[in-house]
Amino acid sequence: MDIVHHCIEKGDGEPLILLHGNGESSEYFQGQMDEFAEWFHVYALDTRGHGKTPRGDEPFTIRQFADDLLCFMDDRHIGRAHLLGFSDGGNIAMIFAMKYPERVRRLILNGANLNPRGVRRRTQIPIEFGYRIALAFSKNRESARRNAEMLGLMVNDPNIEPDELGAIRAKTLVIAGTKDMILESHTRLIADRIPDSQLAFIDGDHFVANKKPREFNRVVLGFLRG
Repeated sequence: MDIVHHCIEKGDGEPLILLHGNGESSEYFQGQMDEFAEWFHVYALDTRGHGKTPRGDEPFTIRQFADDLLCFMDDRHIGRAHLLGFSDGGNIAMIFAMKYPERVRRLILNGANLNPRGVRRRTQIPIEFGYRIALAFSKNRESARRNAEMLGLMVNDPNIEPDELGAIRAKTLVIAGTKDMILESHTRLIADRIPDSQLAFIDGDHFVANKKPREFNRVVLGFLRG
């Protein structure tokens, strides 16, 4: 393992790992940490190249981040954990649950997507445009290279086929905002293809956990403790 994850840790009980979205950090879950820690041992990670976790030398991909998570759990002697992933964090959790089903207790996917086609075009088009510009300058500018890597996660990843979701064995909650940047039909497709899954929508946009923590936490805790 070429990196050591920065992690905010709080609480006791069964492990619950929180995975943030693209370009963010563990700070995204400020509205969840205290409440979740009343019931669980919560770990909020900074993924590779995000927040206070170094970039390292391995590929900057969703699948690499999933393997990084496995190393984190092994280092902390966490046999199985509940996973809650938001946006790209949801994509990491989804890949992880497919590759390592025996390591997941319950799975929460918030605003995840299988491929870029699941994102509303008015959101995705500027991302793809910014990625092409950053890529063009990436050989000469380090800032452009870093930007191209980050945007590339939303252009080239995660590329999951719907039928692959059948490999997930954990009881799953798929949750999104009613005005999410992820298409509602796409969110419903994910829930439909994961065995033993539940689907919930919260009034709001892609960032419902951050903007409406009370409602989001109620739905998540109801699922985890139910």
